[in-house]
Amino acid sequence: MINKKFFKVFLLIIFTGLITSCINNQSMKPEDFKDQKPRLIIEEYLSGNVKAWGILQNRSGKVTRQFSADLDGKWDGKQLILDEKFIWNDGEIQNRQWIIDKIDEHNYEGTAGDVVGKARGYSYGPAFKFEYVLLVPVKGKNIKITFDDWIFMQDERVAINRAKMTKFGIKVAELTVMFVKD
Repeated sequence: MINKKFFKVFLLIIFTGLITSCINNQSMKPEDFKDQKPRLIIEEYLSGNVKAWGILQNRSGKVTRQFSADLDGKWDGKQLILDEKFIWNDGEIQNRQWIIDKIDEHNYEGTAGDVVGKARGYSYGPAFKFEYVLLVPVKGKNIKITFDDWIFMQDERVAINRAKMTKFGIKVAELTVMFVKD
């Protein structure tokens, strides 16, 4: 005879899997934007100086932190080296250097010191999607947070970034950023 508690847990796992697969099947794909304009060519947009301002929201939507950032990118025809400096409203300063390789017209790979493995990037029309796992410092420990990061070009100077941050598939925070190219 099957234990009732085991059966309830089993049903909960199956139900969660079904809900998750339904949600994932309805999510945006980079290819959804292939025929839209303006075209965001990330290595061109992020070459030179770009300013950014953003907010971090917890899972319920409350703004928990704000920041400004300076980005400086250099493109050599194959690789983008992007230096980022974040200045948080609580005084914390974070620096990150991305090395982003262009694989082909639509695909990219990136690395950074606090990124686990490789980031995967996809570019279509005005959209650029970047997927990666970031080591985020929390209370003296680094925890792995998965980023589903989207940048949408508005015009030649302005782009808007939305990133959903998850742990074990559960949303833990969201990041909203506005970029302005000098």
